[in-house]
Amino acid sequence: MAPFTRKNAWNNQGTFANPDLLWYAKGVGAMQAKALSDENSWWFFAAMHGEYLAESKFPGWGQIPGLPRVPSNPVPSPAIQDEFWNQCQHQSWFFAPWHRGYLIALEAQIRTEIVGMGGPSDWALPYWNYFGPNDQYKIPPAFTQQSLPDGTTNPLYVTARYGPKGNGTVYIEIPPISKACQSNTVYTGTNAETPSPGYGGPSTGFSHGGNVSGNLESNPHNLIHVQVGGQVSDTLWGLMSDPGIAALDPIFYLHHCNIDRMWAAWNAAGNKNPTDTNWLGGPASTGDRPFVMPMPNGTTWNYSPADVNSLSSLDYEYDDLFSGISTVTVNALTKRMNILGVQPTDASTDTTMELITNSELVGANDKTLTLDGAGLQTTIRFDSGAWKKVSKSFLNASETTMPDQIYLQIENVKGNVDANILTVSVNHQLAGHISLFGLRKASKQDGHDGSGLSFILPITPIIDSLHLENSLNLEALDVKILPSNPIGEKQKITVGRISVYREQQLLQRPL
Repeated sequence: MAPFTRKNAWNNQGTFANPDLLWYAKGVGAMQAKALSDENSWWFFAAMHGEYLAESKFPGWGQIPGLPRVPSNPVPSPAIQDEFWNQCQHQSWFFAPWHRGYLIALEAQIRTEIVGMGGPSDWALPYWNYFGPNDQYKIPPAFTQQSLPDGTTNPLYVTARYGPKGNGTVYIEIPPISKACQSNTVYTGTNAETPSPGYGGPSTGFSHGGNVSGNLESNPHNLIHVQVGGQVSDTLWGLMSDPGIAALDPIFYLHHCNIDRMWAAWNAAGNKNPTDTNWLGGPASTGDRPFVMPMPNGTTWNYSPADVNSLSSLDYEYDDLFSGISTVTVNALTKRMNILGVQPTDASTDTTMELITNSELVGANDKTLTLDGAGLQTTIRFDSGAWKKVSKSFLNASETTMPDQIYLQIENVKGNVDANILTVSVNHQLAGHISLFGLRKASKQDGHDGSGLSFILPITPIIDSLHLENSLNLEALDVKILPSNPIGEKQKITVGRISVYREQQLLQRPL
């Protein structure tokens, strides 16, 4: 049995009657009392995820409203900043393991502070199980109180936390937020030719922002960030809505604790992490920045995904791994065969069979698009030869060759505000929801390539419906994108291209 057990933050109704939350508040307060330049301070840990110290206007750290009072000095030396700050891994297959190590380090520091105040030596981070029953989709009440039970200021209270409607009421909306990612069975795309990023994200080097999110990161992670942070105006949004300020909010770590629990549950359900040496060794194995954390004893911890690959090798566990997130996994191939009326056979359900994929561009719009408050609409016209292959794949469906998978790609989205969720429909059918969390950073040239974010939505069910309605004989698809929050005059969001890809899938017995 692991020495530390992470428990549900909603125990004792999510109030300060839950000792895990009361001690968390006290530990956060102790860390907030330290200077920005102190490697064990709350502010230093937040800067490791991302920071805006150099910006003179919000979201610059010196311009954040209300509580907490965020310092912008004294800053550590440039060498310390280069070693520790701006490390968070997003749009990458390192997303889950980097954040796991980050939580371990933060948890160790808070536990040290708690023990120093006479608190429990076995304290562990609680998790926010927003998929749990009853009111657990709401932020635990301990985070909404301005004072602790003893009358002192509550370090868990944050002014810039506005919620999905921007009115200060914080909860998550289900849908669009979902746990559907848990039914994915592949950690990352099987090869560079497949458009699917998989559960954990695409193969990358050190990735501080940009590219395409994996399914776990896309939904629920990104959507929850934006809904909890929220937006008040063109120039003011919540801490959680932007990765450069998100880790200043104490709810950040309980959110990520649940994301970590989801990854652990996904593994416990029999799904495998990558065995690729480039993933196991992390970016440092190919000469890039290492993952490094300050520890309470004054040492630093350099770690790789191999070091945090499994809970069994770590010193913590979850009190309930599956509550709220258990998913009955149905073989995706079998499910689709049933929908299309193709009879599954031993060959199609044989788990030893290898899935071979290869993708091809089917069509794309021809110009950059601007997203305003009314959304945008465009038409994706097909290359007739490529679309005929899609139609032919339905005619040739068999036990080892399924009709093509179809993906919608929304490429090189750029903008200056993250706090929005876009609803995407294709031919008037819902294709999915995408969060713009990280858009501002990914659109800048400073430290990034400035190419923005890209999104991949599987639209195979829509195409299957067209096939079942005998309506595949078409020349184009209509795409509509609507924002959940207003897009004001000071905001600008552009979309470089919207495209459609076909992915051919063939089951083949390994050699």
